[in-house]
Amino acid sequence: MLVAVFSIFAASRKDALVDMVERVHAGFLAAGLGEPTVRLRLSDPPLTAEIAAVQAAAGTKRISSIARVIKRWPELGRFVRTTGSVGPGRAEARVMSNVTESGAVEAIDFTIIREIAQGVPKSFPCHAIDLHFSVPGFSDGPQLPAQPDLQTLRGLMRAGVDIGAGHPTSPGIGVHDKWWVNGRQRSLAALRIVEADPQAKKLPAPPAEIAALLAACGKVRKTVQVPMVTAPAAAAAAAGPAGGLSPEMDQAIRTVVRAYRAGMSELLNTLPHDLPHQVESAAATAPDGSPGTGPKKPDLVRAFAPLGYDCRGESGSFRLQRRTPGNLTVSLQADVGSWNSSVVAFMQVIGMVNGHGFKATLPLHASRHAVRGEVRGVELPSQFPIGSAERWTQIVDNLATLVAALDRSFVPEIEAITGPSPEWFRPEQS
Repeated sequence: MLVAVFSIFAASRKDALVDMVERVHAGFLAAGLGEPTVRLRLSDPPLTAEIAAVQAAAGTKRISSIARVIKRWPELGRFVRTTGSVGPGRAEARVMSNVTESGAVEAIDFTIIREIAQGVPKSFPCHAIDLHFSVPGFSDGPQLPAQPDLQTLRGLMRAGVDIGAGHPTSPGIGVHDKWWVNGRQRSLAALRIVEADPQAKKLPAPPAEIAALLAACGKVRKTVQVPMVTAPAAAAAAAGPAGGLSPEMDQAIRTVVRAYRAGMSELLNTLPHDLPHQVESAAATAPDGSPGTGPKKPDLVRAFAPLGYDCRGESGSFRLQRRTPGNLTVSLQADVGSWNSSVVAFMQVIGMVNGHGFKATLPLHASRHAVRGEVRGVELPSQFPIGSAERWTQIVDNLATLVAALDRSFVPEIEAITGPSPEWFRPEQS
């Protein structure tokens, strides 16, 4: 059984990008792994005809980091190309990448890569820069392409891998830096593929030299485990139930999920607070005049710690998790909004059967009056206004009551269908 293990390290945008790049590069050499292969991708901001017209009318000068790089190192000009979307309002972006269309990597001297990183963002205010370091033997399993297909990307994102933050999609260590509205965003992450034994208590430890390299990258902030399916689709289908979830098990999980979605109204009628969806303006305003202010985490910890959940997150988004006796992970996601004061929450029961991961997902509604929309027959979590601190406490009480009921019914039903997961399987751990 192959498992993709992502290690997301602490990465501060206060530190110079070049320092992080040098630390990773030096880590490979110090661990005795030799000079790594480095993939570089640099991109300018996307441009549409409308944006170009506005900039021209305003007299705004457009700066191309790639043009500046090529001016200094003309030999890199062969790596430049234009990518973009199609249709009305199509956006084009100029990118520079040393990965060819066939997936091969053309080497760039690390001295040049270091100087480019040193120039970000002052000399080279690029939209984004991605660096991927790898060596043979960094991980087990098959070699993965530098550019994964769309289906693979969707699967990784569903598993919690933040592709947009630059987490690597092939074995190695990825450094990512990009522009965003509230400042540069930075990430440092590693991907290793591990041969795992379902009967073991732990995943095998990395070789000493790989462990030394990972230690050089800094403190691990989070890990994500993603079961891998390496067999072609036809072979997997021919393999039958031994290759993963059987059709009967998959259908049984779906049936339970649909039944609880359909019966959600009955559970919502048992909640302790009958909260209206609309917030009265007086109740929605905190003493300092701003809506929905105040810390959100203390109420979550108060209500969910007695149910066995830990709580991760400081603002905007919170993840609460617990383990079942059968090693399934029950994960609660509560997003309280960075732009507006509302809460969206859902529950997932996550496990692994025969090397294949599964998720059973239910939306969590804060009140029986919550607006419950559907897309193609699938009910979505509703955005429920938070309002005052008192109302937030009532919302958390309602969510905790709902989760406690589902922990007694929905979760055991899923576990009874799937059986236990490997003891080492932890889809996301901080």
